[in-house]
Amino acid sequence: MAPHCQGTELDLSWVSKVQVNHAAVLRRAEQLQARRSVKKEWQAAWLLKAVTFIDLTTLSGDDTFSNVQRLCYKARYPIRADLLKALNMDDQGITTAAVCVYPARVCDAVKALKAAGCSIPVASVATGFPAGQTHLKTRLEEVRLAVEDGATEIDVVINRTLVLTGQWEALYDEITQFRKACGEAHLKTILATGELGSLTNVYKASLVAMMAGSDFIKTSTGKETVNATFPVAIVMLRAIRDFFWKTGNKVGFKPAGGIRTAKESLAWLSLVKEELGDEWLTPDLFRIGASSLLLDIEKEVFTIT
Repeated sequence: MAPHCQGTELDLSWVSKVQVNHAAVLRRAEQLQARRSVKKEWQAAWLLKAVTFIDLTTLSGDDTFSNVQRLCYKARYPIRADLLKALNMDDQGITTAAVCVYPARVCDAVKALKAAGCSIPVASVATGFPAGQTHLKTRLEEVRLAVEDGATEIDVVINRTLVLTGQWEALYDEITQFRKACGEAHLKTILATGELGSLTNVYKASLVAMMAGSDFIKTSTGKETVNATFPVAIVMLRAIRDFFWKTGNKVGFKPAGGIRTAKESLAWLSLVKEELGDEWLTPDLFRIGASSLLLDIEKEVFTIT
């Protein structure tokens, strides 16, 4: 992954001025979703590109070493070898961007990937995932333990109460502490946008998370009632763009939750390309959090070949 995003001081004057035009965002989302998908002749290439952005995830209460091992094998070999050969892509070393597991399963993932002979990053959720409703001291320790076990990316959850009550300084301080606890690991900050109350709050939380040094901002845990949606994504992407224009710092974007089909994955790639440009279409700056998406992409690649 790219070098860490350099955080900035908390700019409360910028945060306080934010007001998102809800109707305009919804119109923009409708326009983008109404557009034609990728042309047929380009679909296979774009679907294989989508694979390289996936954080292949298992976050279940019944996770065991064996299913983490299977996940890691799939991350290493995401598309059947005969399909890649038919597309002349069998020598490209296509893998998913990372595997994502609970902190207690990080050691399992590190071990399985080592056995598979690859260096795919291990990401771990942390900080009281998914609700974030545990003591800050415990949440910080969870980050440190995941890093000690070999996680090189940490997907943290924020305390949504701080957003809903406008405690931006407290939110900034919390994420700054997460950043410090990560050490050399990259920080992906989950905003849980379905629980933030408004698109204006989504933009403000995005800004504060970036100011605090997040390498990525992520839509959802996948456990909320509402997860990754286009209106929320547009707001987060505009915040990323504005932050880049103002500071020169590039922050990544990760939609997660409910992205299950190949067609949906292409729509997300198109959205990022449209809003931020091709330079954001790299695993250093764009990820898709998903568990079942990969199977549908493989099916779609099969029909194309």
